[in-house]
Amino acid sequence: MTQGNSGGPPDGRPLTPAAERNKKPIREVLERVLPNQGTVLEVASGTGTHALYFARAMPRLLWQPSEADPESRAAMGTIFHAHAPENLRAPLALDVRQRWEIDYADALVCVNLTHVAPWDATEALLDGAARILAHQGVVVIYGPFRRDGRHTAESNRAFDEALRGRDPEWGLRDIEAVDAAAGARNLRLTEIVEMPANNLCLVLRRPA
Repeated sequence: MTQGNSGGPPDGRPLTPAAERNKKPIREVLERVLPNQGTVLEVASGTGTHALYFARAMPRLLWQPSEADPESRAAMGTIFHAHAPENLRAPLALDVRQRWEIDYADALVCVNLTHVAPWDATEALLDGAARILAHQGVVVIYGPFRRDGRHTAESNRAFDEALRGRDPEWGLRDIEAVDAAAGARNLRLTEIVEMPANNLCLVLRRPA
C-alpha cells in the first residue's frame, strides 16, 4: 500500500508500522556505535523503510541495503530511484545462506531476521560478517531475544510460540547462543542495548 490509498509515507514506501515505530530508537543506537564514515551493509532490508531513513540520518555513511526477495528488491529500487539520497545504494540480492555478492563492509546491520529464519541463517549471517568486516568492524542485530534461556516478557513468549507454530525452525534466539556463535567467528558481543517493546540491540565487534 502507498500513500495514495493508505495514508502511508509520502515517498511511496509501503506502510510498515513496526519499522516506522522502531526506526528512531534503532537510529539512536547506530549513530552511537557505527563508524563516522565507511560502508554499512544492511541485511534483510525488506521494504527499505530503515535503509532510506538511516541513509538520510547518517549522510557520511554509504548505506548498502540488501534483500533475498526479488519483489522487495524491485520495489525498493523503484522507490530509491525517486527518493534516495546520494549515499544510499541500490539494493543488493543477498540470501545469507548463499554466496554474498559483497566482499567488504565497515559495519553490518540486521533488523528482525534471526527469529523469522532457521538458526543456520543466524550462523550464516555471522559467517558473512566475519568474512567481510574490516578490522574493528561492528555488527548490530536488532530483535526480540531470550536471556538466560528465558523470555524477557510474556508478550515475547506468546510471539515465540506463534512463530514456532508457523515454522518449528523459527523462534526467538538465546543471546548466549548468539554470543557463542559470534565468539567462534572472532566477533565479540560488547553491548546489549534495551529497546522499546521488549526488543534488544546486540552490538558485536571484530577485534583489531
